[in-house]
Order: sequence, then C-alpha cells, then structure tokens
Amino acid sequence: MREDHAVTDEDTPAAGSRAARARAVLGDAARRARELDRSEGLRAAVQRVRRALPGDAHFGDPLSLGGAKHAEFVGRAVVDLTGDRPGVTREVSLGGLQLWQAVLERFGGGAGEREVALVFTDLVEFSRWALQAGDDEVQRVLREVSEAWEKPVTDRAGTVVKRLGDGMMAAFADPVEALEAVFAARTRLADVHADGWTPRMRAGLHLGRPRRVGGDYLGVAVNTAARLGDRAGPGEILVSGELLARLDEASLRVRRKRWHTRLKGTPEDLQIFSVDRPS
Repeated sequence: MREDHAVTDEDTPAAGSRAARARAVLGDAARRARELDRSEGLRAAVQRVRRALPGDAHFGDPLSLGGAKHAEFVGRAVVDLTGDRPGVTREVSLGGLQLWQAVLERFGGGAGEREVALVFTDLVEFSRWALQAGDDEVQRVLREVSEAWEKPVTDRAGTVVKRLGDGMMAAFADPVEALEAVFAARTRLADVHADGWTPRMRAGLHLGRPRRVGGDYLGVAVNTAARLGDRAGPGEILVSGELLARLDEASLRVRRKRWHTRLKGTPEDLQIFSVDRPS
C-alpha cells in the first residue's frame, strides 16, 4: 500500500544547503569569538583599563571574592564559569564588577556602620619550606602557629575572622588591643620551632568601616589591611595612618614608609607606617 508524504521546504536540497551554510556561519562566528577572547594583546589592554578604573584592580582573586552577596557573589560566578582560562570576557566582566563595587563603596552602599581594626598576619617563606618539610611536619607547625596567634586575639576581645593557610584575619573594636595582640602573637611565635626554618611573622593593620556579611568582613578596608600585610617585611608590622592616629605614638617606634607606587586596591591617600616597640 502506497503512502504519500508531504514534501516540506526542509526536505529539499536547497533547504539542506541553506542549513549547512547557516551552521558554517555560526561555527565560524564562534571560532572567531574564541580567538578574540584568547587574544593576549586585547586582554592586556583590558587589564590596563582595569588598573585605571576606580576600585580594586585585583578584583577576582580569592581575597576579593570572600563575601556572600553583591559584587563578590557575581564575581565568583564569573570565575567559576571561566575556570582557569583567563580571557578578555573574564577581564571585562570582572572590570565591570570592580567598578560596581567601587561605586557602592563611594556612596556608602559598601560601608559598614562601625569602625573595625582589621589585622592580617602570615608566615614569611612558609610555602617554600612546606614543599620540603612533609605534610606531618607542616600540620604540626601550623597547629602551633595557630595556638601562638589566636590566644592573644581572643584575650584582647578580638575575633579570628578566618584562617588563611599560613595566615590569619582578625578583627577588633579597639585599635590599641589589635596592635597589642599582634605584638604578643609575634613574641609567642618565637616558641614555635621547625626543622630547617625559622618561623617569622609579618602583619598589616588598618582601621575602617568594612561591610559585615555573616561572619566575614568585605570591602576596601579589608583589602587595605591585607595589602599592608603582603608588603610587610619579615617580623615587620605595617599600619595605616588611620589606625596610627588611634595609637599612642610616644610609646612606639614609628617610621613612615614610602614607595614609588601605591598598593593596588587601596585608597590613594593611604599613609603607611612601620611600628614596633621601643628598643
């Protein structure tokens, strides 16, 4: 028995040819888009623009994405989608979020209500030593370091916000107590011993109004304290001018620090000082 089939446009050779051409055009467009996204020259140009924009040009690194909402939440989504494939799309997206975060901070949407003394500490050259020390020794040292650092924080009404591998972020209501805790932590660290390496601490302190999100703090104030900690030398404690203004300078040895370039992601007028106990 014969069955008749209706002939549609899609069944004709001409329609098949048009579909094939459309697929080819779309495939070529996708290929060109991927090539554009991978362009090192274009990505470098976008990065230069990001450095000129307000806000933290490092937005997108783990430090800047620790929050639970707003720009940090979307930023984590961008990083997750792009994975470890840096490209133009990723840089443009993070640049937009960087600008968004800066606007929030500028107009108060990103600032908290209370002043907080923020502290970042870490161990100098820990990663290099850890590569040779082995997991058991590394874990033992980190436990002892944690005990050495965290007790002075809690003893002075501070809060350990989070542990950062070989470092720590803490928050205090009182800047004086924050600095005293750092001095005590550095002293206690001298009792921690490791084979083939001498644990040394560096620290950065800043006073600001970060946003409180859950148990974490976010914003320019956090970035500033963290960058100060990154720039400090072995055994050195760097503080911002805002925090130093709340301390008794007569009881400290204070030295102004000047660099040709300012720290990324920090206020343009940031003043930095190295502080220590008198000799």
